[in-house]
Amino acid sequence: MAPHPLPMFVLLSLICLCRSDDRLTPAKPLSAGDKLVSDNGVFALGFFSPTNSTAGSYVGIWYNNIPKRTYVWVANRDKPITNGSPGKLVVTNNSDLVLSDSQGRTLWTTMNNFTTGATGTSAVLLDSGNLVIRSPSGTDIWQSFHYPTDTILPGMQLPLSTDDDLYTRLVAWRGPDDPATSNYSMGGDSSSDLQVVIWNGTRPYWRRAAWDGALVTALYQSSTGFIMTQTTVDIGGKFYLTFTVSNGSPSTRMILHYTGMFQFLAWNSTSSSWEVFIERPNPICDRYAYCGPFGYCDATETVPKCNCLSGYEPDGANFSRGCRRKEEPTCSGGDTFSTLRGMKTPDKFVYVRNRSFDQCEAECRNNCSCTAYAFSNMKNGSTSSDQSRCLIWLGELVDTGKFRDGSGENLYLRLASSAVDRESNVLKIALPVIASILILACISLVWICKSRGKRRIKETKNKYTGQLSKKSKSNELENETIELPYICFEDVVTATDNFSDYNMLGKGGFGKVYKVIIFSLIIGKKIAICCSIEK
Repeated sequence: MAPHPLPMFVLLSLICLCRSDDRLTPAKPLSAGDKLVSDNGVFALGFFSPTNSTAGSYVGIWYNNIPKRTYVWVANRDKPITNGSPGKLVVTNNSDLVLSDSQGRTLWTTMNNFTTGATGTSAVLLDSGNLVIRSPSGTDIWQSFHYPTDTILPGMQLPLSTDDDLYTRLVAWRGPDDPATSNYSMGGDSSSDLQVVIWNGTRPYWRRAAWDGALVTALYQSSTGFIMTQTTVDIGGKFYLTFTVSNGSPSTRMILHYTGMFQFLAWNSTSSSWEVFIERPNPICDRYAYCGPFGYCDATETVPKCNCLSGYEPDGANFSRGCRRKEEPTCSGGDTFSTLRGMKTPDKFVYVRNRSFDQCEAECRNNCSCTAYAFSNMKNGSTSSDQSRCLIWLGELVDTGKFRDGSGENLYLRLASSAVDRESNVLKIALPVIASILILACISLVWICKSRGKRRIKETKNKYTGQLSKKSKSNELENETIELPYICFEDVVTATDNFSDYNMLGKGGFGKVYKVIIFSLIIGKKIAICCSIEK
């Protein structure tokens, strides 16, 4: 008997039910124990309680197919659902997402401020990890990517501009099991649209150098074979950072760690762990203003350390107070600018727009308070009429550095011309003197080694001559002269394989006896050499 066909309305209900697994509607809220799963199963959204936490439960987004639960977004991070009461996430008729507890108290909402909602509005979890509120026309009227917690995912934009109310800073978790906001935050610098800063409260903790107009930077990860590309985009005259990864790459994310570190991580399926392949700040002298005013962190050294900029000297026993000028500029037109290459541009700059390189230099030269300037052509990075970036500094230079990989840019440092001349003269005198000392040292070492070698050979000759003389007397060859070939000590070392035990025949009164063959110097036969030099 053939099975009875299902009614059409049942089939339609099943189809709708399948399609609603990645979305919420006003008629289908999310309750405790439920979860949304993105279309291809990459991300999930639901209620969770962190391990070792008694604070309560939260609504968040995590990787669905990674066994180690990793959260990338949390809605109610500072207002957990407490007392074990069940929560509910709903899409309202005003096109808002609202999270409330069992008593109806609102713990979190999107607050879109729409007066009336459109029929058919839903909240959809995308495979990118973005939760969006989508109108029936397909327009996204809200998205979680605009309100991040501590994580940036591929395709997400981090603003360099800070006057856009839609975008907020990254804020680190308070601890490994506490998603509440901490003191560490990261975002665009409020004093300019050109750099990203990590703050500890209100104090800068780490700063990325001012953007120089580069549109794309790429990183190849050899262990996994994927390419990560960071791009700067101009949207309506405002700049944003975003990153993408190549096809087939493992899951990748950027996070502001609860310790204040900014990390790039990739999932290693073999070890089932997240691997950190970039981390900032470097624990050695990379923290904000670590080397003090006019000092810089030199990453070209084997171990990064603080140094003074050209024309400056340490202001004390260490770099806690930075560096001081060796000689003040005269500001009478006789000052010069020293070119420091591959530098991280300092903080506290003044951004002067619409200047050529020569005009940028003149801007600094004509201002007695100007200590340095930097220039970059940004015509490839900006769609606005201003296609240059002139930065000038009107006081102390703080939080600068020198990069190991040769990146960075030229920093033009103001110095008194007499100080430059003096440094030049010192180099002209010092370099020949140092070179002469090195040459004399090399000659002396060669002479000493050669003298010691001759002395060892002479001693060895004397020993062998004495033995052979006795043998000659017994054979009545007293008047015959025996000449020994010249064998240098290095030849003996080579022939005995550095006096290895394998070539040792035994021990005699003069020392250890080794078996060697010196074909070109003697007669090509194996002979015994007695040497008193230990290995």
